[in-house]
Amino acid sequence: MPFVRRSWLRGVSYGVVAASVLAMGGCGALPKFGRGGDQPKSSSANAPAIGVNGYLWRATLDTLSFMPLASADPYGGVIITDWYSNPEKPDERFKATVYILDSRLRADGLNVAVFKQNRDGGGNWIDAPTAAQTETDIENAILTRARQLRLSNIRG
Repeated sequence: MPFVRRSWLRGVSYGVVAASVLAMGGCGALPKFGRGGDQPKSSSANAPAIGVNGYLWRATLDTLSFMPLASADPYGGVIITDWYSNPEKPDERFKATVYILDSRLRADGLNVAVFKQNRDGGGNWIDAPTAAQTETDIENAILTRARQLRLSNIRG
């Protein structure tokens, strides 16, 4: 009989420990991404923080503002544009996807993918390779704009 009693007490002890761990886990604060020193100052103290670096986010939207926006997820850090055709070259179009990978303003916290299509004689769009430097040029333009935004925010 003593073995059964210990088994019952052991089960109760495990239950109390598990309940305590769950209760304490609910009391802890979740990390607030986007509240570090690399974030733009918000005009409202109660505004929710985005999950990525605010300067990179704003710079990406500014840099790709000539392309129609298809989707933007500030918590996941993904911006997807819709197809854009240059009026001077209506037989080719481009689409871009930007991944913001970090909450800090860093060069490796950004990844750009560019897609290109050309129109064939029948009016169908066919995938085509982009120039190797295109993605790097867009990344550099976004990073330059992010640095400008950060400097303007620091100065005043």
